Amino acid sequence: MDELDSAIVAQLQADARQTNRDLARAVGIAPSTCLERVRSLRERGVITGFHAEVALGALHRGVQALLHVQVRPLSRTVIESFKAYAMTLPEVLSVFVVAGGDDFLVHVAVPDVDGLHGFLMDKFTGRREIIGFRSSVIYEHVRKPVIEALDL
Repeated sequence: MDELDSAIVAQLQADARQTNRDLARAVGIAPSTCLERVRSLRERGVITGFHAEVALGALHRGVQALLHVQVRPLSRTVIESFKAYAMTLPEVLSVFVVAGGDDFLVHVAVPDVDGLHGFLMDKFTGRREIIGFRSSVIYEHVRKPVIEALDL
């Protein structure tokens, strides 16, 4: 990626709904050039999609938690199976396969603490591959709106 690609990506991360004309003006290029650059960024897999960010509270998901999960036996089949299962659950926002004491971090959003407890009891305790889990309630979640490339 060159400096122009980086500028386009930063602008789109800040506002993906802007028109091509506005994007071109913001980065100082012709709209046709901008359109080709964005198309190239998508084809190369730099831009993987566009989405609407939604307030979880508006969807009755006021409590978020990170679930630290351990599974056994530790095999590709078990890891892929649990990951696929977790992603079918509507409460699950993200699944991370990690190294260390835990095998997964599962990010969930539920209506309340009782909903979190019910989720854990109903969806995790009956799974034979899960040998342990613990939860960390998230008080606040902030995220960078623009992710920049690192200089190597």
